[in-house]
Amino acid sequence: MQQHEVILITGAAGFLGQLLAKELTRTSDEITLILVDIVQPQLPDGRKGRALAMDLTDPGTVDRLFNTLENGVPDTVYCLHGLMSRGSEDNFDLALKVNIDSVRHLLEATRRHRPSSNQPAKFIFASSLAVYGGLLPDVIMPTTLATPEGTYGFSKLASELFINEFTRRGFVDGRIVRLPTVVVRPGAPSAATSSFMSGVIREPLKGIESVCPIGNSLDSLELDLAIWIASPEVTVRNLAYTRKVPADRFLGHTRVICLPGITVTVREELEALERVGGRATLGLVKFKDDPTNRRIVSSWPSRFDNSYALELGFEVDEGGMDGIVRTFKDKLNAGVV
Repeated sequence: MQQHEVILITGAAGFLGQLLAKELTRTSDEITLILVDIVQPQLPDGRKGRALAMDLTDPGTVDRLFNTLENGVPDTVYCLHGLMSRGSEDNFDLALKVNIDSVRHLLEATRRHRPSSNQPAKFIFASSLAVYGGLLPDVIMPTTLATPEGTYGFSKLASELFINEFTRRGFVDGRIVRLPTVVVRPGAPSAATSSFMSGVIREPLKGIESVCPIGNSLDSLELDLAIWIASPEVTVRNLAYTRKVPADRFLGHTRVICLPGITVTVREELEALERVGGRATLGLVKFKDDPTNRRIVSSWPSRFDNSYALELGFEVDEGGMDGIVRTFKDKLNAGVV
């Protein structure tokens, strides 16, 4: 008999939060969702649970959330909220408040309010490859030291350290997933520095112009910038799977997992857009080089060893960039994005 789960998702109004909520309820009827964001999220159609608008930067608000839960204390907390990369770089103080302080408030509440099993709740944190920077090896391994070169990466790494320590002490069962850049994100452009990677596919396939901040033309050498990416479909399945990994399978000194991805240059992405969407679609991409954007994205590693994550049971995109673009185009034509 399947055990009932109570799952809290923060940042649940965002596109990954919404996809995760649907994926969790698609795979199990024995789940109660508690969805929280700064604006009220939407529960998947016909699913039980609560959807709340709350400011998690206020510790009192976080306490009230856990104290008033009608459906029980969460067995699993998905911490997906955050101030994205360019937003963090432009507003340092807000980045500390959202990406560190609110995560600590959530950790403390999760520590105090244990599930009915009296086992530590699983605390799954969406981190980023932006934690890396500086002189790096050609391929990032699970033991590669994280040395961020931006406020976003720094704040994510700081929260990772809290989660590892809370796990070491038995307060939570932490799982830290460093996400590749997710391409193609539906919806409106975000404040993420890497937002253009989705924008140069999403908008042109809709017949709308999009600006690429890397290089000034299709001939620019800057377009050879490589980025580590994964599709939304694979990313959300991996997020849902994270709570199922047995605790004894993780490396002893850390709960960090770099989710599997593939390496794609900006040029290769645009070439895939042309193959799938045609030359006229590619013509909707305009160029305006942004040195700040390029500096931040260039500091991120573009090649990872997927072995550890694959051994744990996570999956990787098999169809390359063409497959990712084609999947988005098909969903766009079907009216589901």
